[in-house]
Amino acid sequence: MPSTRARQVTRALGALALVAVPCLFAGLLIAPLVAFTRVGPVAGGVAATLGGVVTAVALGPVVVDRRVASLPRVGPNDDRRSLAESRVAAIAAQLGVDRPAVTVAAVDAVNVAVTDGHRGSRLVVTTRLLSLPPSSRDAAIRHAIARLQRREAAVTTAALPGLVAVETVALAAILLVSHEPDRRPTDRRVNRIHGYEPDRDRIPAPLYTAGGLLAWLVTLPMWLPAAVGDRLFVGGGRRDADVVVARSDDDARVGLAAAIRATEEAPGAGDWPPLLDRLSVVSMGDATTERVRGTSRHETRCRLARLRSKQRL
Repeated sequence: MPSTRARQVTRALGALALVAVPCLFAGLLIAPLVAFTRVGPVAGGVAATLGGVVTAVALGPVVVDRRVASLPRVGPNDDRRSLAESRVAAIAAQLGVDRPAVTVAAVDAVNVAVTDGHRGSRLVVTTRLLSLPPSSRDAAIRHAIARLQRREAAVTTAALPGLVAVETVALAAILLVSHEPDRRPTDRRVNRIHGYEPDRDRIPAPLYTAGGLLAWLVTLPMWLPAAVGDRLFVGGGRRDADVVVARSDDDARVGLAAAIRATEEAPGAGDWPPLLDRLSVVSMGDATTERVRGTSRHETRCRLARLRSKQRL
């Protein structure tokens, strides 16, 4: 396991990479101003940095809160809500963290996410997670609050709009490059026999490819720091929170491993919003794009291996 100093340096680099994403987006908007006016490149760079950071800090919590508000919730008198609030309050007190707000989502996924920002901190706990054995349930909640304690949740929440924008443009580029005509050559020949040639008004296939490649070129400067930030800061933050939980006591270590396995094995992954993946104890993945956000595909297996071997924590 890397030393504490090495982990701190790695997380700092990851955080800088995430911060670079909205700044680069702002730079794209400011670039024409720099090119066609007397605004110098230094002033333009400062404006892009400030604009990107301020926009991310202001917009991130709003985007996340709106998505959380759309989740189905248990009623105000539901015993599961009282259970979640009492456990979150107790564990937050143990870790010396102000008690966050709690949303109990009535979904089949087994997960918990933590958000933070100028609108306050919040834990999103699913009803299926609350049905786990107490050691697993409390270990997952402790993991989320540990990310809140280390301020990782605040940085990740702010970075989400820029990361989502990168993913959206990158996905559009892939779809454009891989575009295929919706009619086979045989269908086109039959159409021509009957005097029907719809292809004359269609966009030529090379234009789709050119548009996709152009979108990739524009997105690449943002995609690279986004990928680095995901791996170093988001994935690394999860592993650091694993260490906090595992070192609290042996039951918590075993419970967290069981919660991670339950998250992967339980049905209902499609109920969990992909937007919350980077803020969750485990990334559920996107059923549409088959992409796992904020992590590598092997991260969960590596985390479970470390939790099983105390010497590696």
